[in-house]
Amino acid sequence: MAYQNPPSIPISDPEAPEITPTPTPSTNPLANGFSAKGVANKVKNNLVFHSKWGELNGAMGDLGTYIPIVLALTLARDLNLGTTLIFTGVYNIITGAIYGVPMPVQPMKSIAAQALSDTDFGVPEIMTAGILTGGVLFVLGVTGLMQLVYMLIPLCVVRGIQLAQGLSFALTAVKYVRKIQDLPKSKSLGQRHWFGLDGLVLAIVCLCFIVIVNGAGEKSRGCCDVVESGGDDDLGGQKRRNEVVERNRTRWVRKVIFSLPSAFMVFVLGVVLAFIRRHEVVHEIKFGPSTIEVVKFSKHAWKKGFVKGAIPQLPLSILNSVVAVCKLSSDLFPGKDFSPTSLSVTVGLMNLIGSWFGAMPSCHGAGGLAGQYKFGGRSGGCVALLGAAKLVLGLVLGTSLAHILKQFPVGILGVLLLFAGIELAMCARDMNTKEDSFVTLVITAVSLVGSSAALGFLCGMVVYVLLRLRNWTKDKPLSTIWMQKRPEQV
Repeated sequence: MAYQNPPSIPISDPEAPEITPTPTPSTNPLANGFSAKGVANKVKNNLVFHSKWGELNGAMGDLGTYIPIVLALTLARDLNLGTTLIFTGVYNIITGAIYGVPMPVQPMKSIAAQALSDTDFGVPEIMTAGILTGGVLFVLGVTGLMQLVYMLIPLCVVRGIQLAQGLSFALTAVKYVRKIQDLPKSKSLGQRHWFGLDGLVLAIVCLCFIVIVNGAGEKSRGCCDVVESGGDDDLGGQKRRNEVVERNRTRWVRKVIFSLPSAFMVFVLGVVLAFIRRHEVVHEIKFGPSTIEVVKFSKHAWKKGFVKGAIPQLPLSILNSVVAVCKLSSDLFPGKDFSPTSLSVTVGLMNLIGSWFGAMPSCHGAGGLAGQYKFGGRSGGCVALLGAAKLVLGLVLGTSLAHILKQFPVGILGVLLLFAGIELAMCARDMNTKEDSFVTLVITAVSLVGSSAALGFLCGMVVYVLLRLRNWTKDKPLSTIWMQKRPEQV
């Protein structure tokens, strides 16, 4: 019997059923033609909120990864924060309009890690790495080679990358909560105090609040069903009517609590605490956008950007920004299956344009998509709202916004990042066979210990091939043992 990967299990919906979008037959931006009216209607539908509070809350789901990386590069490598906010804000709005789901725009993590660990890897090297990475992804997209890559990578390998990335986020989040952080140097400075405006107690309270409101992501909010009262006028009938009133009151209270924008409220609390922790920051704010200039590149910057930036980033971008995002989007949004070609092209164009002007190299990411979905993001309006906020902040405050973010409680950032990581890691729960689980866990272990998604991917593919060869029998040709999937899984 041919070995088959198990069908994927859709991730459970943390919001009420009423905000779950109705599946559409196609979400390919090119599928419905190029008529102006058709494009306008599609953009309008993609940006419609499915839930006002849910979309607002979901917009906060990716800040746990975005703020620490961008802030660290701004303070340590003089990244132009204002330019980065303006360009990534535009990216958010455009991707939200194109895809109609909370498609994230995240900093390229491998390039950021290299910049923070190497003092000679400055802004020119960061930007050349982004341009080269974007160029390769754009070529893979327009030539159709990315679709081939997507088809050849098994589901269990994708799940391994997702599990490793999710656990990496979760471990980093716990570190943010437990220990005081120097974000520009990516170092821990000792145990965090229990009390204070950035203490353990504050982080634990925020974590418990989000758990109470969002739960584990179940569809049912646990609201009690309304019980019809009897028509008797006796004591028993009155008792039943009292029970109905009490149940309706309980149901209403639960509905109000479970519809609160928990992540947004926690983020606003963090902003307020940032001003309280150092009120002098008000005098350091300068209004007006930062100057947008073309970055000057040297031959050395191109060479170093390619060797130390683009080469390590490419495997991560292909796996986590394209392949994993395609798979996760089909899990979270049934009927909205995005092509690897379109995602590869959008990531490529973002960096081929913005990196010339000093905007941080960006990509999509499965972790950001999972985090925004976890907190209620369901439409492109979610990330468009976030993009509009970034655009306004970039135009009004520019780089001076870094003074505010520097005072933002890191423990609260850790809480937001923790939920994004857990949601992404839970995608691997549909590995129902021992062989698939084995491959997934090998990739996860190697990726976490070796701190390299590319190394984990390589080891996972080797193990997968060995397991497939082990199942090869005389009555089964070699061509049938690679991807034993049903057509809808390809």
